[in-house]
Amino acid sequence: MTLLYFTVDTEYAAAIVVRGGKDTRRENFDRSIACVTPNGAVGVGYQMDVFDRHGIKAVFFVDPMPALIWGVEAIADIVGPIVTRGHDVQLHLHSEWLEFAGAANPLGGKTGTNLKEFNFDEQCTLIDFARTTLIAAGAPPPVAFRAGNYGANDDTLRALAALGLHYDSSHCPGFSNSASELSLGKSDMQPIRHCGVIEVPIGSIGGHGGGLRHMQLTALSNRELLAAVCHAKAQDWSSISLLSHSFELLSRDRKRINHIVKRRFERFCKHFAAMDGVTTATYAAQPPVVDTYARKIVPLPYSLPRTGLRYAEQAIANTLCGAR
Repeated sequence: MTLLYFTVDTEYAAAIVVRGGKDTRRENFDRSIACVTPNGAVGVGYQMDVFDRHGIKAVFFVDPMPALIWGVEAIADIVGPIVTRGHDVQLHLHSEWLEFAGAANPLGGKTGTNLKEFNFDEQCTLIDFARTTLIAAGAPPPVAFRAGNYGANDDTLRALAALGLHYDSSHCPGFSNSASELSLGKSDMQPIRHCGVIEVPIGSIGGHGGGLRHMQLTALSNRELLAAVCHAKAQDWSSISLLSHSFELLSRDRKRINHIVKRRFERFCKHFAAMDGVTTATYAAQPPVVDTYARKIVPLPYSLPRTGLRYAEQAIANTLCGAR
């Protein structure tokens, strides 16, 4: 059985605070978490409705750093419904929230956009603060982590190991502009032991000219996503990870539903649920394992027809909803 980790980075938007100040918690929740629009909400609650309809368990990587300005209640508003409905809550961390923290900053006055900008001890402090806050918000103790913007380095993994978190998913080999400085390469596409933890890369498929394309809901068509899962099963991979966000089904300005991506999400869940030999898993109940067999991992090969369909979908979505 090949496991799919359907992961959802679940986070308030620091950009809304930059634009509107600290008194934007409700607006931020509505636009980043609930994703309320005149035509309905398509955020975490709606996504869980679809997951539950098809028997899919998701992993929500929740960023607790906004508690620095809004308190733990702002995180409990996110965590509570996820835990109640039986999905997995793991740890996410966007360090750019330190900019707004003032005296609450656990590092004093130091700020930075990505975790890799901090030394080992500082990263330990930030990750421990974030974990403690997530638990205080009602989450079970997390075992897995993903850095905001993928902005991790090897010290991040060493910090996780020192704090007793066993899994990281900050390596995205198919995303060429990633902020990651992990000492891993594009060929590292399956769970691997690295710097004291198990690194679980975000999935990839073959791209034009021998490159890779990351397995994200807004980055691939439904046909590509399903083909990637089928390929993983055919190659007997232990697991593959798909990336999404709490606001993934919205337009770029977060004011309208992106109906193309919404339909893609619904169709993927429906078709995945009907597939044999694959199932979803969580880090809490069925964590990733390192493949002990020595073999070459080959991603789903590039396909011009599949890519062409995605280009057409993306062109329409960009015209109607703004490019991501």
